Amino acid sequence: MKMKTTLSLVAAAAVSLFSYGAMAQEKSRAEVKEEAKGQAKTGTAGEAGTAPTPKPKSTKARSDVKSEAAAAEKAGQIPSGEQTVKTAKPQSTKARADVKAETKDATKAGIPAGEQTQKK
Repeated sequence: MKMKTTLSLVAAAAVSLFSYGAMAQEKSRAEVKEEAKGQAKTGTAGEAGTAPTPKPKSTKARSDVKSEAAAAEKAGQIPSGEQTVKTAKPQSTKARADVKAETKDATKAGIPAGEQTQKK
């Protein structure tokens, strides 16, 4: 008797949980899609409404700005940024034959290629 009561209570709880999910939906998928399409057409998409459009930084035409910048650069009014000094890669002072001999000796000693320490 207790088993029947327990099973019926579990079944009733399961039915109530599943039916609540079905009842909780206010709109169907088609209704939500139509609403989204309407909002997209009017430009009011999103829950918070539309974000304000940012104002342009300048009201001048691009060609005017470019010509002013070119004139300022010719006049030397535009400061140049930090300039990097290119350094050449250090060149080896050893002869090629010496390097080959060192590599061969290191290979014989069991040191894998590329893991040798450079002597200064």
